[in-house]
Order: sequence, then structure tokens, then C-alpha cells
Amino acid sequence: MSSKNRIRRFTPVQKLFHLLLILTFMTQAVTGLARLFIETSWGKWLAWLFGGYEACRTIHIYVGIFMICLFVLHLFYVLGKVNWKEFPGSLYGPDSLLFRFKDVKDFFRHVGWFFGIAKAPEFDRWGYWEKFDYWAVFWGIPVLGITGLLLAYHVAASKIMPGWGLNIALWIHRIEAILAMLHVFILHLILSNLRRSNFPMDRAMFEGSVELTHARHERPAWVSRLEQAGELERNLVPEAPVGRRAIFYVFGYAVIVVSTFLLIGGLVNSPYITW
Repeated sequence: MSSKNRIRRFTPVQKLFHLLLILTFMTQAVTGLARLFIETSWGKWLAWLFGGYEACRTIHIYVGIFMICLFVLHLFYVLGKVNWKEFPGSLYGPDSLLFRFKDVKDFFRHVGWFFGIAKAPEFDRWGYWEKFDYWAVFWGIPVLGITGLLLAYHVAASKIMPGWGLNIALWIHRIEAILAMLHVFILHLILSNLRRSNFPMDRAMFEGSVELTHARHERPAWVSRLEQAGELERNLVPEAPVGRRAIFYVFGYAVIVVSTFLLIGGLVNSPYITW
């Protein structure tokens, strides 16, 4: 029996992008919340971890600039992946992350399946929720980056825009950041990793592959397409060694624990919530 019981889903470059995104996002979350809640003992403690209020600001700015650079690199990476000979038709293939009408149908069939009134949809390589995750980040980073730069270099920004514009930029930055953290902490990290089909953790983005049996169940259209094209066998890979898997679990759960701590801490210390 072949030891290759997993199907390749992500490339090393994609895994590196994701890892850097995790590290930068978590850094921005902690330093941003530390400054936002600096009047609370919880916020002061978070700031202390990074050297204080001003140190948090400095780290937040430079890590934010790094995220913008990472986003620009990702743009070049995406453009390099486009099959320009078959453009624009190549943008809408089954391996594309662009939304298609099928995603809308899959969503409503999925909801119907939740309530037992419809058959479960047959997902291809990407589900509609994964496309939403991708485009939420794709949209969110420029919004946070542009408003963040305006706030970080407010003196220079005030020469090209009125003061009230900076106030708007502050609220856009703050609201977008809070929405991003709520989505990532609750949906992307906690629920997606701890749901029954992925428990104890979804290792796909770390290991770069998923179990073939799991893929057949959750993404039958993808597996069937690869089989019909004769490409399934060459996309099968073995499971990562035990030691590497242990690192995945330790790192993954560390991120989940920190996310849960930040989520609960933010809710408990929010002045807008009365407990």
C-alpha cells in the first residue's frame, strides 16, 4: 500500500505567505489592542510585553509596512500565476479563487443541507467560504495599510488632506481591524480548526496537504476532476513526520490560545459592553 495518503493542496511559497501573514497579523492584533486598551490594566500588560506604549506604536507601524510589502509581493505572485494566453477565460477555471455563479448555488445548497432539506453540494478545490476568506484579506490589507500610513505619518498626511479626514481614517482603520480580528479569531481559527471534521486541527496550511479520504468526502468534485485528468497520482504526498506534525500542533494551538485570549480580553475590557 502506498504511503502517499494525502493530496497536495498548497505550495511551499503559499505556505510561507500564510505563515508570514499569521505572524504579522497576530503582532498587529496584540500591539493594536494594547494601544486601544492602554487605559486598562489588561492593555497596559499587553503593552508591557512589547516594551510599552510607544514601542507598541513603533512595532505596529513597521510590521504594518512589512504587511504592505508582503501584499505587493503577493500581487506579483498572483499575476505570475495567471495564464495570460487564455486570459480572461483562465481567471474563471475551477482552480481560480474568483467567485463564480456555482459558489452562490453551493452556498444556498449548503444552507439547505444544514437544515436537512437539500443534498450537500460537491465542492471543488475551493469552497465559497475559502474564497470569502481570501478576498476579505485581499480587501482588508490595503484598507488597513492606507489608513494606517495616514495615521502613522499624520503630519505629512495633513498636508494633503484636512484634519477631519484623519479622524475618518482612524475610525475606518479601527473598525476594519476589529472586524478582521473577529472574523479571524472566531471563524477562521477557532471554528474552522475545532469543527468535527478538522479536529484536533486543520493542518492543511502547515503541511500543505489534506487526507485523500477527507478530500473525497468534502471536495469530491476536485478529486474527481484530478482523477479524470490523470493528475491525482502525481499530486499525492506522504504525511509529514511525527516531529514536524508536533510543531504544527504546538504552533497552531499557540495561535488559537492567543487569539482566544485577545478576543475574551477585548470583550471583557470593552467600554461599550456592560457585564
